[in-house]
Amino acid sequence: MKGCCNNTGLCCQTGSLLTPFVGKILPDGTFKVYHAGKDKTVSLREFLGKWLVLFFYPADFTFVCPTELEDLAEHYTEIQKVSAEVLSVSTDTVYVHKAWHDTSKAIRKVRFPMLADPAGALCRILGTYIEDEGLSLRASVIVDPDGVIKAYELHDNSIGRSAAELLRKLQAAKFVREHGGEVCPANWKPGAKTLKPGMDLVGKI
Repeated sequence: MKGCCNNTGLCCQTGSLLTPFVGKILPDGTFKVYHAGKDKTVSLREFLGKWLVLFFYPADFTFVCPTELEDLAEHYTEIQKVSAEVLSVSTDTVYVHKAWHDTSKAIRKVRFPMLADPAGALCRILGTYIEDEGLSLRASVIVDPDGVIKAYELHDNSIGRSAAELLRKLQAAKFVREHGGEVCPANWKPGAKTLKPGMDLVGKI
């Protein structure tokens, strides 16, 4: 397919990230983030070699969003134990991220990078952008160490997410990657039994 590249440095192949997203390679891109009290520039390629969670939400200084980011912040240590990093993503600038972090008790708990996507570049690539609002839908994307999208969840903006469930999915994805031939059943958590497809009726998927 013919390649394309926009002015953010985000490169892709035309049509390569149309639904379904799962199984596709996350394109590289360079973005500003607010992290540890500083404005920084990161490339998505920097996260190859570890798990990555992209946590899209509509806007800073809103109602549901701080409850989600606070919940995610409270699970961040457990997420790091899975050798994963989190990037929260909205169409706000790094300056708005900083102001929110400075003034909100909930957001002050956030220790992961807060990515700024004011042009909606990453949101458009991953299908979360609301064109007539300039905002993102709530979406959670899990990317493996090879840059392959392993899970993709999209919500209406009125529905908040569970960081505990996101962590469970991440743990399951990591387990399956490290244990070839095994799959995780519903509600699987670390230490629970897994299945081997084809062995019996219960194990089939």
